[in-house]
Amino acid sequence: MDDFVHFIYKITKNYPKEELYGSTNQLRRASLSVILNYIEGYARRRPATQLTFFETAYGSLKESSYLLDFSKDEGWLYINDYDSAKKLVDEIGAMLWTEIKNLDNSIKLSKL
Repeated sequence: MDDFVHFIYKITKNYPKEELYGSTNQLRRASLSVILNYIEGYARRRPATQLTFFETAYGSLKESSYLLDFSKDEGWLYINDYDSAKKLVDEIGAMLWTEIKNLDNSIKLSKL
């Protein structure tokens, strides 16, 4: 996740200056939100609270993914940077989804 945030910060340095407070800022905040919500969730004791933060992290990842698509369509990204970023999104998404499903199943089992 850390690599993803640093990569996003690197590639958005080349975005148009008029997008500094628009797509640039939004993509940076969304990508940072992924790892920050994951860390905060991991630090929580209650599984239901952890799940909430992990789901928020997953939502921020989906937001980041859309903003990457939008940026590519606007011509702000090199295709190799887009492909690299989307590969990271897929890897992080798979990891987060597995954690979410496992935690959700654990919560359901504890209620039996």
